[in-house]
Amino acid sequence: MPSYTAPVKDMQFILHNVLNITASDVPGYSDLDEGFTAAVLEEAGRVATDVLAPLNAVGDREGCTLENGVVRTPTGFDAAFKVMKEGGWTALDCDPEYGGQGLPYLMGTAVGEIFVAANMAFNMYQGLTHGAYSAIHVHGTPEQKAKYLPKMVSCDWTGTMNLTEPHCGTDLGLMRTKAEPQPDGTYKITGQKIFISAGEHDLAENIIHLVLAKAPGGGDGIKAVSLFIVPKFIVKDDGSLGARNAVSVGSIEHKMGIHGNATCVMNYDGATGYLLGDLYKGMRAMFTMMNEARLGVGLQGYAVAEAAYQNALAYAKDRLQGRAVTGPENPSGPADPLIVHPDIRRNLMDQKSFVEGARALTFWGAHLIDRSVRMDDDAAEGLISLMIPVIKGFQTDKGFEMAAAAQQVLGGHGYIEEWGMSQFARDARITQIYEGANGVQALDLVGRKLAMDGGKHVLAFFDMVKNFIKDNEGDERLKGLLDPLKTASKQMQAAGMFFMQSGMKNPNAALAGSYDFMHLMGHVCLGLMWARMAKAAYAALDAGTGDTDFLQAKIATGRYYAARHLPACAMHLARIESGADPVMALEAEAF
Repeated sequence: MPSYTAPVKDMQFILHNVLNITASDVPGYSDLDEGFTAAVLEEAGRVATDVLAPLNAVGDREGCTLENGVVRTPTGFDAAFKVMKEGGWTALDCDPEYGGQGLPYLMGTAVGEIFVAANMAFNMYQGLTHGAYSAIHVHGTPEQKAKYLPKMVSCDWTGTMNLTEPHCGTDLGLMRTKAEPQPDGTYKITGQKIFISAGEHDLAENIIHLVLAKAPGGGDGIKAVSLFIVPKFIVKDDGSLGARNAVSVGSIEHKMGIHGNATCVMNYDGATGYLLGDLYKGMRAMFTMMNEARLGVGLQGYAVAEAAYQNALAYAKDRLQGRAVTGPENPSGPADPLIVHPDIRRNLMDQKSFVEGARALTFWGAHLIDRSVRMDDDAAEGLISLMIPVIKGFQTDKGFEMAAAAQQVLGGHGYIEEWGMSQFARDARITQIYEGANGVQALDLVGRKLAMDGGKHVLAFFDMVKNFIKDNEGDERLKGLLDPLKTASKQMQAAGMFFMQSGMKNPNAALAGSYDFMHLMGHVCLGLMWARMAKAAYAALDAGTGDTDFLQAKIATGRYYAARHLPACAMHLARIESGADPVMALEAEAF
């Protein structure tokens, strides 16, 4: 059975050496000294290793079952959920006014990685609740917040988001779920939603569904959509639970992965709903959840890859197979361990350099969210909005690729279920699809985010890269990272220029290259993260602080990414500049 150990040292390096959080002006960061963050992360790691990771294979094997309208979660999930609640893990970065601990979102992100890596399907029950909490926290009335948030913070009640319908996914303007206004100010919600993660289960007393529906008078399409709170059980004014609402689970999906999480078809048959936010502004309220969810899915992409990498590395060090071409390295044994072979090293270095770079990018993204929320920083808000499609799309594409690469290290054993490696690949696959499929992320990036606010946010990103290179080009030790980063950044700018010159005349020319641009930008982002990490590692070595072997490994890994992965930007640029003709040449009938 696979094992998992939280990479606390690597997390601490990013928090304190790269982001230097205690010196930040973000409110709350000055309290996050190294001792405190280490204590939190190490305890989260203990829970992950001892409680969650052993249930990962159990959840995969047993899945969820539907019995008389109730979904039963796998063996051990209920006890583990109580451990999470009692430990206060569900409340880590929530508002103290509603029972939260008030820590920055960055700390919730770091702890979230640990729990996702240990058991992605299990963590979704509380993770989705956090998204629903955030939407109510931002858009709810004082009465709604007082009624729902304390129980959601503690996860006595969990939450969901209900968008997709059988006939529409991304194009939410096509939805048919209706909201009929009632004399008492409530609405009757009628319709069906599908693919609802944690839509029904036995872990909580109540489930608070956030449901998109069309109310009368809003016209057609997406402008008619509003967001409603639809609890499984009606909550009385005194906070106690009343009658069962007219919402039920029709079935649960049988999926490729994340078997331990119940993915439900939800039926709303005149269920009582309460408007959340403004009428006909449902997407604005929903996107409070969606942006958080998309960063969380990007985190899932690399967190599952981290767990897979750990097990592939252990196997590569233990499994004896063949001899090193330069001569035996285990002369007393019958063969050398797999890790002596260059192609195995390539495979492991691909995984290691991606996971550590993606972790740095995600933590930096969480830091931008903290700046945006805690300081009302418009620049940070604009920058993270630009980054979200990249964090979600690029990191989940690569996360699945790296989970499969880890499986490859084990050879035939990687394909056998009892070794557990296939679960990582199967679980990781959904991250490329849900919360906005990655093709949609690419379209959002190129079609909306690049031009947002006159393009000032992407220009700010280019300036950030250019200024970092300029400020550090005098350090010859960084040349192996800065030169490839400079080239990659120029290639990203050239791609943006192509979109500007060709996109207005032929929009297909831009959109045909959008997926390549998302990956090109992803590589530039990770290249920047690796340059920052290498600089921080050299600074620690110069100061004589930290683990020398760890810091030197960090530098070598960054150099690997710059040498072996940033050159992919040239390929992506060539594809982009080929325009729409190669993509659109065939008539639909010719396929």
